[in-house]
Amino acid sequence: MTELVLESRPDINADLTADQIRLEDLQTEEMLVNMGPQHPATHGVLRVVLRTDGEMVLEAVPHIGYLHRCAEKIGENVAPYQYIPYTDRMDYLAGMNDNLAFALAAEKLAGMELSRRAQLIRVVFAELNRIASHLVSMGTYGLDMGAFTPFLYAFREREMILDLFEAACGARLTYSYITVGGVTQDLPERWIDVCSEFLDYFEPKIDEYNNLLSFNHIFVKRTANVGVITPEDALAFGLTGPVLRGSGIRWDLRKAQNDLGYDEFEFDVPIGEGLKGTLGDCWDRYYVRILEMKQSVRILRQALARLPDAPGDAYDKRGKTMKLPADEIYYELENPRGQLGFYIQGNGSTIPARVKARGPSFCNLSVLTHIGTNCLLADIAAIVGSIDVVMGEVDR
Repeated sequence: MTELVLESRPDINADLTADQIRLEDLQTEEMLVNMGPQHPATHGVLRVVLRTDGEMVLEAVPHIGYLHRCAEKIGENVAPYQYIPYTDRMDYLAGMNDNLAFALAAEKLAGMELSRRAQLIRVVFAELNRIASHLVSMGTYGLDMGAFTPFLYAFREREMILDLFEAACGARLTYSYITVGGVTQDLPERWIDVCSEFLDYFEPKIDEYNNLLSFNHIFVKRTANVGVITPEDALAFGLTGPVLRGSGIRWDLRKAQNDLGYDEFEFDVPIGEGLKGTLGDCWDRYYVRILEMKQSVRILRQALARLPDAPGDAYDKRGKTMKLPADEIYYELENPRGQLGFYIQGNGSTIPARVKARGPSFCNLSVLTHIGTNCLLADIAAIVGSIDVVMGEVDR
């Protein structure tokens, strides 16, 4: 075994105590550490450059653009109904919600009104996809913190939702089911009954997730009082969705605007309350998503009860022939990560003159540098995971 020999330092004053020698001899050096773009805790091809001093992170700067695919420019070269598949690839964990946001923007610009049945089907699939998205967020966040089992539980339930999606449209990830003019086809036989059975099975599982992960002592220690976003900072950075509501601000577009008839449904808007630590910490943002799944179940039960008697067709053929007037519109919808907005400018033809997307993940990611400073290196994974970004929506 090699013996460690400490060399004498004649340049140090011999009168100093041992503690003083250590303090005066200690020198630290800053180091730049790349987290990503290939790193499981970045939830995609995100590169975060960390300026560290030992275990302390002095600055965290996100670098984006690794998944840029010119999505907005493509929207200016195809008809709105042809652009729907591209919206699936933005937030690829919530394709139904992205389909819906763009379809509604195009329909409102063209002045198209849909049937009651089409609206209810859209609500059902939007809320199912919200649950599926939050399940991925919950499972992978537990994985980031070192808990493997919740990931398996979350994906077990998510597979059941994907089975429902596959039965309706044949796809399990990129759906293009919600389109301009309604939905591509009506629900198959017994689909409503199977969906209701799933809700009966799923709702008690949320309490199981809480016992398994949410209130787990180690998980709470890793996430409480970490990455705190104050209500003032949340508003200043333009944050939306669970990241905003996790800071205690009760704002949800499903309540603020009456599109799709959300005003007819009884549901609550969960917010962070500082239950395990400081208001607006990582745990609050995580727990808001858990509570939102319960509220989505409430909405789904009400929507499914009204679907059998809902009048009208599920699809309006005018969606494929619509011409966009020489006007413009900006429309936002509450998707699982926040407010997803589309700006469309028409010129009287079937092809938009300008398409612009406002991705909630892009705006929410902007707060990382602010809250990712003067924290431990291990906390960065907790902070990034609590923001819940999807890089396809950031880069577009």
